[in-house]
Amino acid sequence: MVEPLNIALAGLGTVGSGVVRLIETNAELIARRARRPIRIAAVSARDRTKDRGVDLSRYDWEDDTAALAARADVDVVVEMVGGSDGPALALARNAIAGGKGLVTANKAMIAHHGLELAAAAEAAGVALKFEAAVAGGIPVIKGLSEGAAANAIERVYGILNGTCNYILSTMEDTGRDFADVLADAQRMGYAEADPTFDIEGIDAAHKLSILAAIAFGTRLRFDAVETMGISRVKAADIEQARALGYVIRLIGMAGIDGTNGSARLFQRVRPHLVPIDHPLAHVDGATNAVVAEGNFMGRLLFQGAGAGDGPTASAVVADIIDIAKGEKGPAFAMPAAELEAMEPASSGHRVGSSYIRFTVPDRPGVLADITAAMRDAGVSIESLIQKGDPDQDGEVILAVVTHPGPESAVTEAMRILDGSDSLAGRPLVMQIIGA
Repeated sequence: MVEPLNIALAGLGTVGSGVVRLIETNAELIARRARRPIRIAAVSARDRTKDRGVDLSRYDWEDDTAALAARADVDVVVEMVGGSDGPALALARNAIAGGKGLVTANKAMIAHHGLELAAAAEAAGVALKFEAAVAGGIPVIKGLSEGAAANAIERVYGILNGTCNYILSTMEDTGRDFADVLADAQRMGYAEADPTFDIEGIDAAHKLSILAAIAFGTRLRFDAVETMGISRVKAADIEQARALGYVIRLIGMAGIDGTNGSARLFQRVRPHLVPIDHPLAHVDGATNAVVAEGNFMGRLLFQGAGAGDGPTASAVVADIIDIAKGEKGPAFAMPAAELEAMEPASSGHRVGSSYIRFTVPDRPGVLADITAAMRDAGVSIESLIQKGDPDQDGEVILAVVTHPGPESAVTEAMRILDGSDSLAGRPLVMQIIGA
């Protein structure tokens, strides 16, 4: 008789409960694909009495999450506690040190401590898997590390946060402003009570740093991701983008700048204008999508549900099945010691077009001041749209699209205008994809 793979689940929130439900519902199918049964030996969460929609009475309950790593009857610990440090990290370290495989959906922990955990897993001869940490149910990590393994990946980018994508696409569909849509998203459960990690781009930056390490064989550099969220995007920006043939999406983008000897890792999360005929322009709601471009495979698009109990649980259980089949390869597609340490690339030398939104006083001379600053910085203006903003008395919105040029020139123009009485607020700069 084939011995089952015994797992312990830490964290029984939406995803953890989904894992239990999936394993119970598809037990026979999973056993056939894993070539052995998957058995839940123990679970742990903060509240025993909470109704999670699944029957947990048949499983051992550990009040202390850390106890899961010490159980002799557990082969794999599944961590869904969350947080980059604290109990989640302690459990991960203890599980690996105890010779147990680790499966996690915790993108923050992997972004901050993934190299340490990967090296420890390799030394202990156990598996570290985190497919569910990036893009929920989309198998993008497996796609990059296995399906695209023979390619030199030139660029990886995409929509990595469902909350932001829901907000932006709803603004696009309804014409409502950011704060109004965010409040609705919170009421419906699409956004957290404290949405900072989502709307300020931090969640997407965690995921991008993981994708970059796998795609390019580099050491994790979450600290080097240039990050800007969507909280400053106005309904007027959505409207202007549409008039120009674009939609606005929060895009995480990574690539290698330069050549061997001078190569640097570029990583950035910020809202972009996306051409209406680009695949990412049609990714709406809470959907995620990742584009990878390789030197032989061309462009690959991974798209699907980026969150939720079903899709994320599916990715978690897929990792468990891999471990059941004996797959213990390096977490980042190559040994942690062989990942290249690469300095961050500056965005200033990157060439492209930008959208710049100014809020300005409705008085003579303002336009002349702005165009003079752009001229002095070497920025060439392709188009300019001015419209009144009914929400701001005496102020108007001025939208500028630049000709392709170095981003450093736009930065210099913003420096020249900093503090100018021709501005009624801080300008918003968004790059244009494909321009």
